[in-house]
Amino acid sequence: MLNLSILLEDSARNYPERAAVVLGGQRLTYAQVDAAANQVANLLVERGIRPGDKVALSCPNLPYFPVVYYGILKAGAVVVPLNVLLKGREIAYHLADSQAKAYFCFEGTAELPMGAQGHAGFGQSAGCEHFVLITADPAAASPIDGVETLGQALAGQAPVFEPVLLPETDPAVVLYTSGTTGQSKGAELSHSNLVLNALTCNRLFGSKPGTDTHLLVLPLFHSFGSTVNMNAGFSVGATLVLLPRFDAAAAVKLLESENVTFFAGVPTMYWGLLNALTDDVDVARIAANMRVAVSGGSSLPVEIIRAVKERLGLTILEGYGLSETSPVATFSQPEADPRPGSIGVPIWGVEVKLIDEQWNTIEGADEIGEIAIRGHNIMRGYLGRPEATAEVIRDGWFRSGDLGRRDKDGWYYVVDRAKDMIIRGGFNVYPREIEEVLMTHPAVSLAAVIGVPHDSHGEEVKAFVILKDGVSATEDELIAWGREQMAAYKYPRLVAIVESLPMTATGKLLKRELS
Repeated sequence: MLNLSILLEDSARNYPERAAVVLGGQRLTYAQVDAAANQVANLLVERGIRPGDKVALSCPNLPYFPVVYYGILKAGAVVVPLNVLLKGREIAYHLADSQAKAYFCFEGTAELPMGAQGHAGFGQSAGCEHFVLITADPAAASPIDGVETLGQALAGQAPVFEPVLLPETDPAVVLYTSGTTGQSKGAELSHSNLVLNALTCNRLFGSKPGTDTHLLVLPLFHSFGSTVNMNAGFSVGATLVLLPRFDAAAAVKLLESENVTFFAGVPTMYWGLLNALTDDVDVARIAANMRVAVSGGSSLPVEIIRAVKERLGLTILEGYGLSETSPVATFSQPEADPRPGSIGVPIWGVEVKLIDEQWNTIEGADEIGEIAIRGHNIMRGYLGRPEATAEVIRDGWFRSGDLGRRDKDGWYYVVDRAKDMIIRGGFNVYPREIEEVLMTHPAVSLAAVIGVPHDSHGEEVKAFVILKDGVSATEDELIAWGREQMAAYKYPRLVAIVESLPMTATGKLLKRELS
């Protein structure tokens, strides 16, 4: 029997007065975070939430995120973290697909009205029974008429709660991941998946109890940030310094002022940090404190690896994983010389191999095959989709959809991403989903979406559109419409209206001829 919330509870017992989360001048101890999470658990039980029920959460990197996340877990419910950039119709889909019984949503800002979008999505999802608005000021009145705030909901709730223990393989979190063949799917991760992945990260990075300070710039709703920073960090009593939205200059100031020892980011973040190391920054102080720097999401350019080593004396450790693998599957070895472009070797307790389309193992060095993974990190399956699960899991092996090679020493390299997938600023964008949305526009007849190189985001989303006969629309109009229909990381910033698209004789789009 197990509960992922043990990662918080153990540290609250062992380090009650140590700062768990820091945001500006706000510092919450482990005892305070645990007590607030207990209040959330009591609230959920009072509202009729039972073990196994799904509870959704939309929240940026604020102290509320771990409070609500672990509170949901303590009650025995399953956390469904949602991307904070989702629009109302997208939120409604996720609430309905996960069969969420309750939904906690941050109010957002004028630029990102999360609360309004979340409430709209909640209103379109008949099965979700409870909506709780998280406000920046817990004492503030709700900006949405008739909607209960978290501050109001927690008033009078006891700060003690005995967590519900569950079988280790029961679901703890459902992470939604898009697919090239349809709607977003929920990867069910168990308590043991996530506990073991967090503890394995600490084993890999040499994390010691009560010593590390993480700068948390990766979104907590994403598997990378929630496992490598929050779950792994909380399990050893680390302090998490939160930055709700990545800004390189602000991040550098926090690296300096908070004596940060651990940084995890995607390649574009390292690029930003290097550019923000200006003359007024105490680079020597940052370098003296920093112990670990890790990267994932896409391959690091050799120049960034070299520059970070030169400026900060750190070798960035590159890793690889997916939501379906909790997420960490492989990582560079801290004691080994870096191999630029490599995703490293399998982590403790995990196996990796290359396979062909028929699941046959590919043995030779430097031969290309699809990366397959087996171990304690593999998801239970896709929520409510046994056929989709069967397509990617066989005999415990999960096929990633990514092509890779293995060198003679057993180090792996990703040579091509899953077909057509775009990685924009560390977020996976799947063209088919964008194409389907674009084709709901009254003027669009056909759309093809690709990724094109971008200096800071890695890739940018570009759409090629054929208009319907007799209907007009401008490229700017389609971009503005897409902004209203899709999350900010998804919608095409580039649109080209064309007369035709390159196709094969069978009518299949030849996207490789688009640029």
